[in-house]
Amino acid sequence: MLAGGTDVIVQMRTFDREPRTLVDVKYIEELNRVSIEDNETYIGAAIPSGVLNENQKLKSLYPGLLESADLIGSTQIQGRASIGGNLCNSSPAGDTIPALIANAAKCLIAGTHGTRNVPVEDFVTGVGTNCMTRTEFLLGLILPRPRPRTQDAYLRFIPRTEMDIAVVGAGVSLTLDHDRVCTHARVGIGAVAPTPLLVTKAAEALIGTQCDETSLQAAADACRAAASPITDKRGTVVYRRKVVGVLCYRAGVIARDRILNGQN
Repeated sequence: MLAGGTDVIVQMRTFDREPRTLVDVKYIEELNRVSIEDNETYIGAAIPSGVLNENQKLKSLYPGLLESADLIGSTQIQGRASIGGNLCNSSPAGDTIPALIANAAKCLIAGTHGTRNVPVEDFVTGVGTNCMTRTEFLLGLILPRPRPRTQDAYLRFIPRTEMDIAVVGAGVSLTLDHDRVCTHARVGIGAVAPTPLLVTKAAEALIGTQCDETSLQAAADACRAAASPITDKRGTVVYRRKVVGVLCYRAGVIARDRILNGQN
């Protein structure tokens, strides 16, 4: 399937991959619409991230997710690259995937036997592989409407200032009640394991607290414990494990402060 083509065209040239057929899906309506309903939001798999970032309603509901989409490549790349394509490329370092996990997004997959929903944390099965069969493709993403007093945040670390592959990424979504106590949390991390991860123990460390320094540090420690990174030219195992905790902590602070500052 060819949506933006910012990954597949490069792979065809770099790795000498020649698919027998390329199907352009950029003009299929179901893959190119955004629908914001009372209980959920639908984002078509082929919508360019640059278009999404112009949607102010989406920005107010999912600021961290939109921030992650804004980190994909240059302005020119964002005119074509999509969140759906970033997910289907199935890289452990995909920027939008931890943010989608933090927002409890589900993949709407279509195939010869109908459609099915798969949580994003279960979609990527390995480096460059996912759960879809040869007769399936990604229609779009379904995100639950955020609860009242909910905000999210995404942070990544890269060696350069922009247009680089994440060494580590972390997405956090928090819900606070009126006493500032966390009632719901989700934490997603990327580039520190063969697949992006949902870290339930990090969320458990935050729920029931006011997301203070102690609980945020406990969440950071849970992310470090969940990580199983490798050493490569962008970072060592020790370095990545350290940084993932730092990014979880900082993303948690941003999400918490967005709620306290009245952004929801």
